[in-house]
Amino acid sequence: MTTAVIPAPDSGTGGLSVWPASTARLAHGGLAVGGVDLAEAAERFGTPVYVLDEGEVRKRCRAYRNAFPEGDVLYAAKAFLSRAMVRWVREEGLGLDVCSAGELELAVTAGFPPDRIVLHGNAKSPRDLGSALRLGVGRIVIDSPSEIARIAAAVGPEGRQKVLVRVVPGISAGGHSKIRTGTDGQHFGLSLADGSALHAVARVLAQPRLELTGLHCHIGSQIAEVKPYLTALRRMVGLMARIRDAHGRVLPELDLGGGHGVAYRPGEPALDVATLARRLRSTLTESCAAARMPLPRLAVEPGRAVVGPAGVAVYRVLSVKHTGDTVFVAVDGGMGDNPRPALYGARYAPRLIGRAPTAGPRAATVVGRHCEAGDVLAAGVDLPGDVRPGDLIALPVAGAYQLSMASGYNMVGRPPVVAVHEGVARLLVRRETPEDLRRRDIGA
Repeated sequence: MTTAVIPAPDSGTGGLSVWPASTARLAHGGLAVGGVDLAEAAERFGTPVYVLDEGEVRKRCRAYRNAFPEGDVLYAAKAFLSRAMVRWVREEGLGLDVCSAGELELAVTAGFPPDRIVLHGNAKSPRDLGSALRLGVGRIVIDSPSEIARIAAAVGPEGRQKVLVRVVPGISAGGHSKIRTGTDGQHFGLSLADGSALHAVARVLAQPRLELTGLHCHIGSQIAEVKPYLTALRRMVGLMARIRDAHGRVLPELDLGGGHGVAYRPGEPALDVATLARRLRSTLTESCAAARMPLPRLAVEPGRAVVGPAGVAVYRVLSVKHTGDTVFVAVDGGMGDNPRPALYGARYAPRLIGRAPTAGPRAATVVGRHCEAGDVLAAGVDLPGDVRPGDLIALPVAGAYQLSMASGYNMVGRPPVVAVHEGVARLLVRRETPEDLRRRDIGA
């Protein structure tokens, strides 16, 4: 598919600030991303459909590589993973952070070097660990005391596995309580405050089959400020100094995780990657000098910040209902392909595409097709007053934690993923069909 992009007379952002940089207005009132008319993509591939701008993904990968030229940038696969995404990340020079055997095996079979992969997770299954050791992942992040002996035993008498210890630094950061992972009292990592982390380090150092290369922490998600990362870094360097003093071991690596925030709606704050990198380097230099330690190699794990703003979800309107003062616009997707609003109150800025409206804006609530009162994609948003069944509604910033968290609720089937780049659209992940769903049911 190729589309002639004819920009409309007004060239301002006009609410498009959170869309991919390639987004262009079309003369008929539509929008193009990556040179492809979104309405044409909806007609060709059906709706709902997820459109992913390859150029935007690559640009964001390069921005991270440029910001951290002497460190490691690991793409967090849990945000979204496909064979094409694996290739883009590999070609742009990033490593990979995975949470399961499924993510790991897809990445390796798609050609990603396993020594550039880090496996973590709070409850790794025997298959997770078995796949990691069999395929030769670069690092395994230890998240609980029981994993120390499990990994050492699984390595075998002739092997040796590099590991990191995940530390909870006691920092509350993130856009919602359900995505704050740096505080005590939740199920990730080992506490700095109660001594669990230091005790785990001692146990790892006592295992000849494990090589402790550094520490890991992840303080939360959707963080738009630099300050929490600087606080975490100082506390982690302090722990590294204590490890040196107690065990004579200087750890060469420090992984500060991800959680870098993006703007989902115009005017919202986003974490500036270049500023983050500059302030981290400065604080690391100061902290290590004060502790008389060499600088460890920094690693960061962006996921949402790489792929989130590159994605657009396109839905078709099924019905428009006026209930009291509320206008409900129901679309052909919903919480089955995007559970984020129901899980932790995520908010979006949906937009009518495919035609020019003939009426002014009116507050509306965009709801999904699933049998749940919580199936609300966007509440109290402005849409044209003439929105009607058959129209197309697009949600920007849809690349992360939507399809990766999608379910089979109501047996609707998950939407396809379409890559757009330089005027060409191609299918990356096909639509899940009723036949796919029936084939899993083998009972009688």
